[in-house]
Amino acid sequence: MRFGLLGTGHWAAETHAAALTAHPVAELAGIWGRDPAKAQALADRWGTRAYPHADALIADVDAVAIALPPDIQSDLAERAALAGRHLLLDKPLAFTTEAADRIVRAVDERSLASVVFFTKRFAAPVETFLQEAAAAGGWDGGRVTHFASIFQPDGRYRDSHWRRERGGLWDVGPHALSVLLPVLGPVAEVTALGGPRGAAHVLLRHHRGAIGTLALTLDARPAAQGFSGDFYGERGTVTIPDADTTAVAAFTTAVDRLLSGARDGGAADPCDVRFGREVVAVLEAADRSRREGRTAVPR
Repeated sequence: MRFGLLGTGHWAAETHAAALTAHPVAELAGIWGRDPAKAQALADRWGTRAYPHADALIADVDAVAIALPPDIQSDLAERAALAGRHLLLDKPLAFTTEAADRIVRAVDERSLASVVFFTKRFAAPVETFLQEAAAAGGWDGGRVTHFASIFQPDGRYRDSHWRRERGGLWDVGPHALSVLLPVLGPVAEVTALGGPRGAAHVLLRHHRGAIGTLALTLDARPAAQGFSGDFYGERGTVTIPDADTTAVAAFTTAVDRLLSGARDGGAADPCDVRFGREVVAVLEAADRSRREGRTAVPR
């Protein structure tokens, strides 16, 4: 399968391009970026072609991998799906449910394969744990704390405008939801508060009655950085295991799953655009709750 890479930043270069170039079946057929010079440099590095226009690259490939801000990704993903291309996307899928719905509709109407790269969901220890926890049931709730500190002088994403504007809710929040939702199920209500250092503290009431709790920030004090998560219920408390993999290895698994879905005529993946849309709906509700000071219902 021929992949076009849309994006030229650190994540595109060090994860997407690295995994696609090394993959035994996928081919990195071209790169497009908003900065033509960066696109050319990245294409030279990985031995492929730089395209001056995104639609020209989309026309030449079977699938696209996108590593761009969510609002730019959502537009390009819809265009690629309308052109019949399979989608390997980053999280969050979009900034609005309306944009996410357009992508889902385009994918469904053309029976395309889609995968949204929630990194932890492509690590075997985590995915196996979540499947077993979901099958066991009996959970009263789950908790995820994800404190990152990306705005340090040496931070790779310190100049990311959308991360500064949207904060941890939209950047690391998708990772937190990606491990809670498979076990606790869909969310009925969301209440969110802002906290020190741009933190978002989110309370989720799931349809089956369990309560999810999230604490998220991109501007944690360096000594407070870390990820932790657990579920509690009739079996006591169980901790989400470490991913124990690299981003490139996880992305390689995501490519494998997209290839499998494409071979099966667009078969659903646990992390497809429908799941990506569900995550966006919860984030959007949390954003609304935080702004308006009241509980919100995902749309």
